Amino acid sequence: MKILVVEDDQPTASMVSEVLRSHNYIVDTIAESQTALQLVRGFAYDLIVLDIVLPGLDGISLCRQLRSSGYQMPILLLTVKDSSTDKAMGLDAGADDYMVKPFDVSELIARVRALLRRGSNILATVLTWGKLQLDTSSSKVVYEGRLLRLTATEYRLLHLFLRNPQRIFSRSMILDRLWSIAEYPGEDAVTTHIKKLRQKLKAAGMTADLIETIYGLGYRLLPPPEQTPAPKSSAVSTDADRQQAENMVIESVNTIWQRNKESFTCQVALFEQVVAALMTDTLTLQIQDAAKLEAHKMAGSLGSFGFNEGSRLAREIEQLLESEAIKQQATQLQQLVNLLQQELEKPPTLSAVAPVLEEQSALILIIDDDRSLIEQITQSAYALNLRVEVANSLAAGREAIAQNPPDAILLNLIFANTNENGLTLLAELAQSKSPIPVLVLTIRGSLLDRVEVASLGARAFLHKPIDPQQILKAVTQILNQATATEARVLIVDDDPQVLTTLSDLLQPWGLDVTTLEDPQNFWEVLTTTVPDLLILDASMPTFSGIVLCQVVRQDPHWGDLPIVVLTSDTNADTIREVFAAGADDYVGKPIVEPELITRIISRLKRVQLW
Repeated sequence: MKILVVEDDQPTASMVSEVLRSHNYIVDTIAESQTALQLVRGFAYDLIVLDIVLPGLDGISLCRQLRSSGYQMPILLLTVKDSSTDKAMGLDAGADDYMVKPFDVSELIARVRALLRRGSNILATVLTWGKLQLDTSSSKVVYEGRLLRLTATEYRLLHLFLRNPQRIFSRSMILDRLWSIAEYPGEDAVTTHIKKLRQKLKAAGMTADLIETIYGLGYRLLPPPEQTPAPKSSAVSTDADRQQAENMVIESVNTIWQRNKESFTCQVALFEQVVAALMTDTLTLQIQDAAKLEAHKMAGSLGSFGFNEGSRLAREIEQLLESEAIKQQATQLQQLVNLLQQELEKPPTLSAVAPVLEEQSALILIIDDDRSLIEQITQSAYALNLRVEVANSLAAGREAIAQNPPDAILLNLIFANTNENGLTLLAELAQSKSPIPVLVLTIRGSLLDRVEVASLGARAFLHKPIDPQQILKAVTQILNQATATEARVLIVDDDPQVLTTLSDLLQPWGLDVTTLEDPQNFWEVLTTTVPDLLILDASMPTFSGIVLCQVVRQDPHWGDLPIVVLTSDTNADTIREVFAAGADDYVGKPIVEPELITRIISRLKRVQLW
């Protein structure tokens, strides 16, 4: 997974990046907001770690700007600002979590994992494919109980495919997800690493091919072969594994400390310069402000290297430098600087790092008063490593959601002791900024009920009586899907075979596809689905695609909607007519699949939806 770290304090940025990379994350690091904004627009990041005090646009303003632009990736604010007001401002701006410097590196990793899990609804920490297992908590890969020695890139490549079993990835998409900007290679590197991964898997005894090459398009995970149960303990993290991971973190941070120790010495030298200037009454506002900024940075970064006392001293120095009576406090400042210098001569105390926190499994909230069914679901969920919370009324369900938002909700529509309908809560959840997947579980089963539930955005309609195993199968399928598709596409064509073909072609690329066979219902479907891209057949009865294109372009609300026209007639006059109607592109029939995919992705990239 790919993480963007926005931090202007070099030692902190280096430490955070190094620790994240040691856990097999791809990391880009930038020191200011405007460049960070450009990177977010150009690359797909799974998480942003964001400082608040930045040059130019501050972190909270950047967070607001990202959310107002529609970006939904998790954001972790990492800052020395620790007041309740600052935390409230950060979370209100759209941040998902708030962590105060100095921070514990193990807690940082645990929070990152939790945010990534919530951001993509990742269910399992152990991913399996036949007898192959990948444990994300220990970064170990085993086949039939034997450990495989993979490079970091090979591990990330395998992780990418196991997390997205139905997804086709082009080589450029793999580059975007698995390499940082600083080390961005050519597309041939993808082919080379896939080849090496296949060779290592084969050498380990795997006879079935794991990755399918789809010529002209990219790569996809093949369905696993029939398998016999693997040893349960083969990929499960042990205490020794966790200790090894913790030791790796300590070693990484120690290395970064040695690399950045000189920069801290230079910061102390600046404080001594301030003391000397105070003694001679020559302190300028420029030097004072520079020293105050460096003290602020040290207060946040020293504690993260194990110098908690140094962090406290730097905070006191910062407070003195902010004082209007600084000229009368030169002696006190000198004492603090001397103590800070003594602290920096000590070795870092990272051996006291807190234990690595365990990742929690997905949380399912059941809002139902059927005790028997709840008990059966709970027992089955335990076997699947799912946590379950129960609310026996809609009021209790609302309270549970507010206190601890679940990963998915099983919602009954009818309760014995109230007249309130579960549809009311479903409607409330649909309006949430971060909607939680809801599966409706009800004895009602009419078409009208199903239509109403669908219109309110429920992810599944489960009709009682139903086997608990079927319920949990539906839950796990939804949890393992991405919470939000990258783009919505509406296809209008009077040929049902074309609609089926295009839908099957586009969905593996992570696109949310809606198809329409009757163009007479076009406007209703358009305004309901609000697509990010429109594909129209040029020749249809009643209303041609060219006419529909003109209709769309006449409405200012849809003026920027990308439109691709499919046409079997590619003579010059027809093409001129297509573009005159306002289309952005055309694709000739019969459709060449790689060409269509390339054109659609190109259009989506231009509007920054891919």
